[in-house]
Amino acid sequence: MKKERKERWLTWAVELQSLAQAGLYYAQDWFDVERYERIREISAEMVSFKSEVGIEKVKNLFCSEAGYQTPKLDTRAAIFKEDKILLVKEMNGTWALPGGWVDVGLSVKENVIKEAKEEAGLDVTADMIIAVQDREKHNLPAYTYKICKIFVLCTSIGGTFKKNNETIDSACFSLDELPELAIDKNTEEQIAMCFEAYHSKNWKTYLD
Repeated sequence: MKKERKERWLTWAVELQSLAQAGLYYAQDWFDVERYERIREISAEMVSFKSEVGIEKVKNLFCSEAGYQTPKLDTRAAIFKEDKILLVKEMNGTWALPGGWVDVGLSVKENVIKEAKEEAGLDVTADMIIAVQDREKHNLPAYTYKICKIFVLCTSIGGTFKKNNETIDSACFSLDELPELAIDKNTEEQIAMCFEAYHSKNWKTYLD
């Protein structure tokens, strides 16, 4: 799945937004600030025009950050029980590894543990990083910002699932019986990678 699947217009818009955000962070001349603001507006207009999403909503999602632009971090916990992997069922009926955005103030390890508790009701230890992936090389749909996905092999040490405001069920699945996956968060290929790491005695962290 290592394919460049993002449409060229979106690639251009994302790059323009990134350049404008960096320019606004470093620029000191007022005329340069105006130019970078206009570049940022153009990038938002491109996304709005092609996606048919209102310009104000695009600006709120696409142009709201300050400082030098860096990727967001997303963690996913791979928790196994009797050679099956634990997935949680989301509100739309699809299934995913417990996880989410790394919160400000938390490390990757702390975030993995927190998300496993919030979404799966489990207390876990974070044992090994399986992979650090560039999301746009593996998952759809394309987003207007860069994301690094960090898959972590975890061990459950207690807890039980409780329905919450993010997930409505949890269950363990073998690789050949996976349910409908939330492919924006994890694909069958990524789940298979987690199984491979779980079974390996000398797993080497996968890096894009």
